[in-house]
Amino acid sequence: MSDTPRFKPNHHPGGGWGALNATARILREQSVVAQSTRTLLKMNKPDGFKCSSCAWPNPSRQKTFEFCENGAKALAFETTRKRVTREFFATHTVAELRGWTDYALEQEGRLEEPMRYDASTDRYVPCSWEDAFADIAAELAALGDPNEAEFYTSGRTSNEAAFLYSVFVRAFGTNNFPDCSNMCHEPTSRGLPKSIGIGKGTITIDDFAAAEAIFIVGQNTGTNSPRMMTNLVEARHRGVPIVVINPMPERAHVRFTEPQDAVQMATGGSTKIATEFVQVRISGDIAVLKGIMKALVEMEDEAVATGGEPVLDRDFIAAHTHGIEALLVDLRAVEWAEIERISGIGEDQIRRVAAIYARSRATILCYGMGITQHQFGSNAVQQLANLALLRGNIGKPGAGIAPVRGHSNVQGDRTVGIDEKPTEAYLDQFAKVWNFEPPRAHGHDTVESVEAMISGAAKVFIAMGGNFVHAIPDTPIAYEAMSRLRMTVAVSTKLNRGHVVHGRKSYILPCIARAEIDRQATGPQRVTIEDATSMVGSSGGILEPASPHLLSEISIVCRMAKETLRRVRPDITTIDWDAMEADYALIRDKIAAVYPTLYENMNERLKQPMFHLRNSAREREWNTPTGRANFLVFDGMDMDKRIGGSDMLRLATIRSHDQFNTTLYSNSDRYRGVYNDRMVVFMNEHDMRARGIEHLGPCEMETVSEDGKRRVLGGLRALRYSIPPGSVAAYYPETNGLLPLYHHDELSKTPAAKSIPVLVRAASEADAGPAIRAA
Repeated sequence: MSDTPRFKPNHHPGGGWGALNATARILREQSVVAQSTRTLLKMNKPDGFKCSSCAWPNPSRQKTFEFCENGAKALAFETTRKRVTREFFATHTVAELRGWTDYALEQEGRLEEPMRYDASTDRYVPCSWEDAFADIAAELAALGDPNEAEFYTSGRTSNEAAFLYSVFVRAFGTNNFPDCSNMCHEPTSRGLPKSIGIGKGTITIDDFAAAEAIFIVGQNTGTNSPRMMTNLVEARHRGVPIVVINPMPERAHVRFTEPQDAVQMATGGSTKIATEFVQVRISGDIAVLKGIMKALVEMEDEAVATGGEPVLDRDFIAAHTHGIEALLVDLRAVEWAEIERISGIGEDQIRRVAAIYARSRATILCYGMGITQHQFGSNAVQQLANLALLRGNIGKPGAGIAPVRGHSNVQGDRTVGIDEKPTEAYLDQFAKVWNFEPPRAHGHDTVESVEAMISGAAKVFIAMGGNFVHAIPDTPIAYEAMSRLRMTVAVSTKLNRGHVVHGRKSYILPCIARAEIDRQATGPQRVTIEDATSMVGSSGGILEPASPHLLSEISIVCRMAKETLRRVRPDITTIDWDAMEADYALIRDKIAAVYPTLYENMNERLKQPMFHLRNSAREREWNTPTGRANFLVFDGMDMDKRIGGSDMLRLATIRSHDQFNTTLYSNSDRYRGVYNDRMVVFMNEHDMRARGIEHLGPCEMETVSEDGKRRVLGGLRALRYSIPPGSVAAYYPETNGLLPLYHHDELSKTPAAKSIPVLVRAASEADAGPAIRAA
């Protein structure tokens, strides 16, 4: 197959034969066709293992195949037969590997043994686990303050590993927990509790069967949570309207062919998903939501005046909410012209959408990072909560608010203690269970951890999975800051950018994968995962580990903690790391002790396939200062600060269809018709003409910065696409250098990657190569 870039509009439905062909190609490339075909049958099954990709829940009634295209790709990459050997590291210097693409690094396969960076040869060399843990412990012990270390957690980390990691780090003396949730759904965790008393969604998977309308806001379902498409297809077959609010039309939202539907596959059929597509301008989400609510209020005012049926749920509002009067004043004062100007959506369409919402007696409001990754992402989440509360769409069958989380256990990690801002109640219970006093001061989130690296305050960085350095903003600045650290440690399964951008000392600690058997002293172990709907289930691998030299994440945490605390906290004698490494049920007993209202009798409850963590808002119990669900007013409608002149555009960084987080399964994006290229900018035709930019012509982007630093990205080609005027999109993580560290949500500090102020200009063909230029 040619590697020449191609751009061909895609008019095919999402899913279908395209998904099956793409899956088969990945399995062949990783040489795991027979192995993965068998293994896929155990994915997301009660006696099998949880997918390491997205956090979408399993259905109540299981099918033979409970995986999607991207889940199969994730499994193929994780169980690949390719290996990164010591001979590979002996052959390639780190300086050379730093010049490789992320896709090329990932393609080398699974890591086999612990490796230590040797500065004298600029190569990674093998080391023993014992030597690695001893050196890591020595570096941590040598710090002047525990807060000079940063402890990152990826969303693929199990509940048991994350819980022990939090115990280790708090025993060490800090709450520095930069976490992948800081970069995606932190506005949910910080903003939603102010509205409904909990930072999680309120639905379960069964609610989709009872919903009378489904709204999807700022979320590309077909790429980021493909198994959700089954729920949407089933809803459409029942005649349920689906409203999609997004700047770009996504193929799976237009039409979708269910790969498990034999009739559709045989006949080339498909299902229309979006009954109403609202193509909002980037940063116009709050304006659209206010417009829908304003239309509802006007319908209610008319109903009151004419004695008609109420539109708002007056009984629910009276019994369960606070602040409706202030919200009504705000909505009545908003001008329709202003709503249209900011959102880019006409009043007629907004009223049409509001009518769909008003007719439905049970509506699910789903949203993704298109809502959260803005400077006022937390406020946008609260406006979605307002919309739900107006018609009592929380705490009844078929209704609720549904943040669609990304990584498989990103929600669970936060539940079991990965939180840089722990509550006093949690810390009190923690101290009672472990019999030592944890640190009380709040620690660093992702933005604060990078700031600490830049200032020199941070000295050590330890990552439980993930590709932190390539996921964070201000890439060139972050690269330089991380290279000045005393030590970086990465617990990983495969090579990534974080291994070649590292501190003066660096360790790669390879772990077993989710699909592999985890054998400990008491036998094979299982771990637990929490999905996006607060359902918890167990996961146990079925394949032999990729190498006999691998350790589980839990073993790595236990041994690193034991060696470190022996040096820095010999007074803590209540943690039996050896026993918990040998038997994960003991870890779950401690989780139940620290979280008695959520995880009571955890081991016993795991005898069933899944159990639900109590969700107070779902039960219409509001854990807020008012004791009620709160309507929260956002002053104005601009989702981002207005800066720059008339030439400024808003950039949303996006994933390709062949991508999960920073992992690239290929350099193509068939849903958008882009092949063998990622250095493209999706632009509105009017914006291209105004700037003298040709379709597929060379261009560059520059951030409209507020800190005096220039951030420029060249080597791009403009692609004419259906996107609103004033809005552009380009792939992440290639565009992370354009995202300033200071450009984040006011409340949660989540980087505002979905609305970066940029200038786009034509460039010469000489600048149209693959290289990235950032300054």
